[in-house]
Amino acid sequence: MENLDTALLLMVVGMATVFAILLIVIYLGKALILLVNKYAPEETVVHREGEAAQAPIPANILAAINAAVKVVTHDQGKVAKVEKL
Repeated sequence: MENLDTALLLMVVGMATVFAILLIVIYLGKALILLVNKYAPEETVVHREGEAAQAPIPANILAAINAAVKVVTHDQGKVAKVEKL
């Protein structure tokens, strides 16, 4: 019976340790994200006057994208914006 008590205690201590370490990783990750977003914001792309505007996406491709979204989301999704990257 003593071995069972020792095993249960070891299991509880191990699980608590893993849980605590995971919480530390989660909160350090959130803090890192906040710091990066504060001190290194995303760069904005500035278009020059001489650059040509992006070509519009063909209608058949837009129709295919809309159809795919409808199939995947069971007519619940909506395409708000399509950009060429």
